[in-house]
Amino acid sequence: MDQKQQLPVLDAARLPQHVAVIMDGNGRWAKERGKDRVHGHYEGVLSVREIVNTCGEIGIPYLTLYAFSTENWNRPKAEVDALMELLVNTLRKEVEELRHKGVRLHVIGDLASMPPICQQELAEAMEITRDNSRVNLILALSYSGRQELLQAAKALAQEVASGTRAAATLTETDLEKHLYTAAFPDPELMIRTSGEHRISNFLLYQLAYAELYFTPVHWPDFRKAHFLEALADYQQRERRFGKISEQVQAF
Repeated sequence: MDQKQQLPVLDAARLPQHVAVIMDGNGRWAKERGKDRVHGHYEGVLSVREIVNTCGEIGIPYLTLYAFSTENWNRPKAEVDALMELLVNTLRKEVEELRHKGVRLHVIGDLASMPPICQQELAEAMEITRDNSRVNLILALSYSGRQELLQAAKALAQEVASGTRAAATLTETDLEKHLYTAAFPDPELMIRTSGEHRISNFLLYQLAYAELYFTPVHWPDFRKAHFLEALADYQQRERRFGKISEQVQAF
């Protein structure tokens, strides 16, 4: 979308409360420019900043960014090390700005597998921003949707084995309490950049009724205009949750 084009007009009453984003295409963006893949990740930080700011401006209180999956540990060591260094440096540079703009940082995933310096910087950033509520920025780091469901199932199994719960009484709510996202509403909209059409082990339970939006734009090029375009597309959809159109329109 040309940034010079008129931005779409949105209905503030119909904005999603939670948007999840798979930030794809950093490496391809860099490769197309004859640069190292890591350069694309550095450029992608600018997109993160702009989308977080946009959420604050228009009133979207929850934004989850798929920053690093458990599968990403299999990438070349040099790239993984550069990504961890980028995370630490970005947190140090941006945390005061996040605090000033009312952004609260959260992290979901297997944090124990992250390097100690990353764990420390994340803990400090979450503490510094813990009193904010304008935007809840949720970073999915060393995250796997399947592992999240597995650990939730294990927790429920332990409750049953200990005799504190009966298996027959377990509900979806009981499972949700053991998910990383227990404190957050489910996303209504999931955006994936760079042209891929899959969810790649991301929020497998939570995206059950989310609207999915795919764009060919690489993440380092994704800006406010593209985000608003995705929101405008979302607002054109009819969310029926198993009902028929007439039932939804009656409300």
